[in-house]
Amino acid sequence: MKLHKTILASTAAVFMLAGCYNQPGLVEDGSYDRTKTGAATGAVAGAMIGYNTGRHDAKSAVIGGLLGAALGGAIGYNMDEQANAMARALGTGVNNDPLAALDPNNTIIVSKHPNYVKIMFRDSMMFATDSARLQPGARNKVQKVGQLLANYPQTVVGVAGFTDNTGSYEYNQRLSQRRAQTVGNLLAVNGRPFTKGCSYEKAIAPNNSARNKALNRRVEVYFYANQSNMTDPCR
Repeated sequence: MKLHKTILASTAAVFMLAGCYNQPGLVEDGSYDRTKTGAATGAVAGAMIGYNTGRHDAKSAVIGGLLGAALGGAIGYNMDEQANAMARALGTGVNNDPLAALDPNNTIIVSKHPNYVKIMFRDSMMFATDSARLQPGARNKVQKVGQLLANYPQTVVGVAGFTDNTGSYEYNQRLSQRRAQTVGNLLAVNGRPFTKGCSYEKAIAPNNSARNKALNRRVEVYFYANQSNMTDPCR
């Protein structure tokens, strides 16, 4: 009971500190959800570690909680900051609407998620049909992302390619892998990105029309705070 009360106190302190990370007006998304989540998680973990490794008193738990909050909040803020910086460089805003990918006019979508930031590049502005060579305009945009990555040396990058279901699964897997690798090569700033070809897995829309197939052809770039947060982009 004593530890439970101490953890609650530490977590409350964290949300008071969370305001220190807020910098409104970066682009369009100032919620900084990852900052709050990271700080709260760090507070609980830090409080428990401080309590167990200290003298089992409230002071050790609170100190551990605040240290954990600072670390967790800093990681969260870093990812929030990256989302806004990426969106700004690409001439767009942060769009967390789950239906945004169904609008063909959204050729680039930057979104924030609990464990990563994602940029979706629509295939129509990236590659010619059956090609893994970036078009000039798309290359310029990917290079801008690569330049920004130099400011975030701890960020782990993943790149996934997706196609529609025209042709065999194997052919599309190879094409999507080559496209992911092309983008990954330009983002090899903090080390080699993880790349994967997903063929026509994880379709955004049913592959039953030309419009829907165009929605499914895309490259997605993921930014993680660390490798342990990575998930399979094809699932």
